[in-house]
Amino acid sequence: MKELINPFEKFYQHWALITAGNKDNFNTMTVAWGSMGTIWSRPIVTIYVKPCRYTYNFLNENDYFTVSFYDEKYKKDLSVLGTRSGRDTYKVALTALTPIEVNGSMSFKEADCTIVLKKIYYQDLDINQMPEAVIKRYYTEEAPHRMYIGEVVEIIEK
Repeated sequence: MKELINPFEKFYQHWALITAGNKDNFNTMTVAWGSMGTIWSRPIVTIYVKPCRYTYNFLNENDYFTVSFYDEKYKKDLSVLGTRSGRDTYKVALTALTPIEVNGSMSFKEADCTIVLKKIYYQDLDINQMPEAVIKRYYTEEAPHRMYIGEVVEIIEK
């Protein structure tokens, strides 16, 4: 787990994929926001997804999801998965990534690290509790993110 020592860099600079669903019906999206830590004496990863994103429904309908990290050579693939919607096309086919089943969810064979998570809590962010500058930058046209907390079930490293 050496590569995950700096979650600030992992999420913000290298991005990650959030994937939810099963082999017959799943979706993935690229994120640059997330955190790792503990709550209720459990190791967790927290992610944030807007209701307008297709992956939002998959996160709501499934108990498990994954957060996966990739070598820099897959940055273009992550860009595709972050800018194309799974509603319109099977966007994974536009990448060099290979979907795989992992412990109740999905990830990709090329991931350097996949964290399998069991959803233990979620809540919509309250716009009334946010700084005005954040509202103006992120929430003038779309609803605020939903926060999902997942308990770490498994860490799969290459």
